[in-house]
Amino acid sequence: MNSVPMRDGYGQALLSLCENRDDIMVLDADVAKSTRTVWIRDKYPEKFMDMGIAEQDMVGTAAGLALSGMTPFISTYCVFLAGRAWDQIRTTVCYNNLNVKFGGAHAGISVGPDGATHQALEDVALTRVLPNMTVIVPCDAEETRKATLAAAAMQGPCFIRFGREAVPVVTDENTPFELGKARLVRNGTDVTVFANGALVYESCLAAEALAKEGVSVQIYDLHTVKPLDEETILAAAKETGCIVTAEEHQLAGGMGSAVAEYLVKNCPVPMEMVGVNDSFGESGRPEELMAKYGLNKDAVAEKIRRVLARK
Repeated sequence: MNSVPMRDGYGQALLSLCENRDDIMVLDADVAKSTRTVWIRDKYPEKFMDMGIAEQDMVGTAAGLALSGMTPFISTYCVFLAGRAWDQIRTTVCYNNLNVKFGGAHAGISVGPDGATHQALEDVALTRVLPNMTVIVPCDAEETRKATLAAAAMQGPCFIRFGREAVPVVTDENTPFELGKARLVRNGTDVTVFANGALVYESCLAAEALAKEGVSVQIYDLHTVKPLDEETILAAAKETGCIVTAEEHQLAGGMGSAVAEYLVKNCPVPMEMVGVNDSFGESGRPEELMAKYGLNKDAVAEKIRRVLARK
């Protein structure tokens, strides 16, 4: 299976937007090669601004551009965007419901050797709590491209989270993508897995392994964390009677928390979560870190077995 960095999809979408829309501006915090916005700098220099290592100033500048009728996309490492500039995102952009788009690159523990300081594991919690904010966690490069185009088409703040490492491309140009609507990846009757990011592929591997044990696993790609697809979550809980969530993020405050918050009020069922358990990361090879912190197919399979035992 072909593996491509999700950030490539982000860069490709921005190129398309710059070609077709006069209102697009792309801002970056001195990491253009890493975020792929260097492609915009080279082809459409009049639409690109390097703000330097000044994330808070970049958010403020983007807010001013939005107020003037532009649609700014701002990009940097996810941990610095959601963390260092959170006050500006909250008070300047979200409070005023400005049309600013956020590209949070290098998300998750799979950043690898850069270590804990650069491994964003809290950003979904930080952004989904903000009123007016849309939060998207695509599963591969193609879905990242579609998510970026969808963000440009909507009005209001939107945060797109994507990793650095190449991940298997499990969708194609014909795969449906709709903001706020979970995508059915695999039919099943025993348990439902809601996954996003790199954990969609890992969940598929887990489902294939468990099928040999006679377990039928339903999988949804819950790429939009906010607004949450409550209708699909409720239907799945009633249909299979137990839920597993899987994400490359802290267990607290992430997509799994969002699903649990909804289900506990509307359809309580046995539920397990795959994610980082109240820990910072460390330096290492991405695949080793994903295994150590319980973010791979084996971890998903184990949580499925555990939730089925509680069903």
